[in-house]
Amino acid sequence: MHTGTPVTVLGLGLMGGALAGAFLRAGHPTTVWNRTTAKADDLVARGATLAGSPAAAIAAAPLVVVCVSDYGAVADVLDGPLDGRVVVNLTSGTPSRARALAEEVARRGGGYLDGGIMAVPEAVGTAEAVLAYSGPQPLYDAHESTLGSLGTGLHLGDDPGLSATHEMATLVLMWGMLNGFLNAAAILGTAGVSASAYLPIAQTAIGTVAGWLPGYARQADDGIYPADDGTIDTHLAAMTHVVEECESLGVNVELPRLVKALAERAATAGHRASGYVALVEQFRKP
Repeated sequence: MHTGTPVTVLGLGLMGGALAGAFLRAGHPTTVWNRTTAKADDLVARGATLAGSPAAAIAAAPLVVVCVSDYGAVADVLDGPLDGRVVVNLTSGTPSRARALAEEVARRGGGYLDGGIMAVPEAVGTAEAVLAYSGPQPLYDAHESTLGSLGTGLHLGDDPGLSATHEMATLVLMWGMLNGFLNAAAILGTAGVSASAYLPIAQTAIGTVAGWLPGYARQADDGIYPADDGTIDTHLAAMTHVVEECESLGVNVELPRLVKALAERAATAGHRASGYVALVEQFRKP
C-alpha cells in the first residue's frame, strides 16, 4: 500500500530505475518518466504511475528526483514551472553547474538539493547505499525521511555545490586506489603472479593506509607534517627503485614517475625531512 509522500523520478536508467524501485518498496506513491517509455514497464507493473511528459510527472508530486545522463538532460526534463516543488538532482556534474541549477530552480519557484550516490544500483534502498546531499538544511530536513528510503543520507551543508565537490574528491580517491592496484598487478604479472594471488596483501595494505587517514587528515588541515612513518627523502629513495624496476620490466611507468615528481617538488620546497602528507601542498597548486 502506498501511504508515504508522493515522489516523482525523472530518468530510468540503471540508477534511476533503482531509485524509483526503492521509493515503491518504501510505500511512496511514485510517478516516473523516461524518454524511452519501455524502461518503465517493470516499475508500472509494481505500482508506479507512468507520466506522459516531464511536466506531468513534475506536477504529480512535491518531491522530484532527477537522475539522467548529464546537466543538459536535466535542463530538458525540468521544463516549465516548479512552483512549490523540491528538486533533488542526483545527476553527476560540477559544483558550478549545481549552483547555477539551484538558482534557476529558485527563479522558477522551486527548492533545490544536489546529491551524489555512493553506491551501485543494487545497493539502493539499503543502509549500505550512502547518498550525500547539499543545499538548504530546512529543505533536507523536510524530506529526510522520504529520501531515507534510498539509503543512508548525509547532509554536507547549505552550499548546493558541496555534493559535487565531494563526488569529485571521492572519484579521485577511488581512481587512485584502483590505478595503484592495477599498476601493482602489471608489475607482479611479469613475475607470473596473478592479481588474484596478490589480493590478500593488497587488501591488507589498503586497510593499513585507511588506518593512517585520521592522522593524515589532521596534518593536512593543520599544515604540520611530522615524519612519523618516514621522511619525503626516504619515500623518494623507494620511488626511485619502483621507477627503475618498471623501466627494466617494460611495464608502464607513468604513474610511478608522476608520484616521484610530486615528491621531488615537495623536497625542493623544503620538505625533505617532512612526512608524506607534505605532498598535499603540491596537489593544492595549479
